[in-house]
Amino acid sequence: MNDSIDVIIPVYRPDEKLGQLIERLNHQTKKPEHIWFLQTMEGTEEDEKVQRLLEQAERGRIILVKKQEFDHGGTRNLGASHSRSDYMLFMTQDAVPADDVLLETLIRHMDSDEGIAAAYARQLPGGDVGPVERFTRAFNYPQQSAVKNAADLERLGIKTYFCSNVCAMYRRCIYEELGGFVLHTIFNEDMIFAAALIDAGYKIAYAADAAVTHAHKYTYRQQFSRNFDMAVSQRQYRHIFERVKSESEGVRLVKDTAKHLLRTGRWYLLPDLALQSACKLLGYKFGLRYESLPQGLVKKMSMNKRYWDKN
Repeated sequence: MNDSIDVIIPVYRPDEKLGQLIERLNHQTKKPEHIWFLQTMEGTEEDEKVQRLLEQAERGRIILVKKQEFDHGGTRNLGASHSRSDYMLFMTQDAVPADDVLLETLIRHMDSDEGIAAAYARQLPGGDVGPVERFTRAFNYPQQSAVKNAADLERLGIKTYFCSNVCAMYRRCIYEELGGFVLHTIFNEDMIFAAALIDAGYKIAYAADAAVTHAHKYTYRQQFSRNFDMAVSQRQYRHIFERVKSESEGVRLVKDTAKHLLRTGRWYLLPDLALQSACKLLGYKFGLRYESLPQGLVKKMSMNKRYWDKN
């Protein structure tokens, strides 16, 4: 396997998972050419501590980003502009490879078909999340690998475009051909680019045998805000998202989760599921209507408040 690969990771206020991520990358069977860390600077002593941690990465390179200049798509494009490798693997700072063959496995999926332009990994829940989040991860990241293309739009709807930059590999030549990630989006830069890949006739692989540990314990307020931001991005790029069914997938997730809780004797978690689902739905509905809401209220509802300061 002679394909070259660069790893690109935005870094901002990391926790202990970043150290675990670096350690796992250092022990991969397939070594990256470079690991590009895009470190958002705040001008504090913590910046230096983070840099010392990043320096522990083999073949690591640090690119400094001013806090006010961070952009979900633009910052990742900055990292990609330094790459000369065949493949680029985008990861988040809290995604820990489940084993030492993550890079090797993702490349194998990419090499299996020249039409595959992107491959994303399975996300496993960590030990500190509850049954609802565990089932959600299994729902969105099943045990079976798959390859998606435009022919799946009618059957899969919005999930055809699903491709998470928590851990996603791209063929660099196609990434550059399509212009990389969109700029100034609050969320979903990965799915927006995935839609462009599908529209251009390329395929997206889901690699179930390539896994990272990644999950969040969101509060009800955070669930609301996250789904608010997701809906804002879908509204901003409605020419993409309005042509595919999406809400029905959320309904199916809630129903399947409820059945799972009843089947496993965890009926007492149904109120929590109901509250989580209500917060997600409300956030999503408000996000779709953000243009008609007062700017101050929009910022309060959003998880990514810095976005509104810049826009």
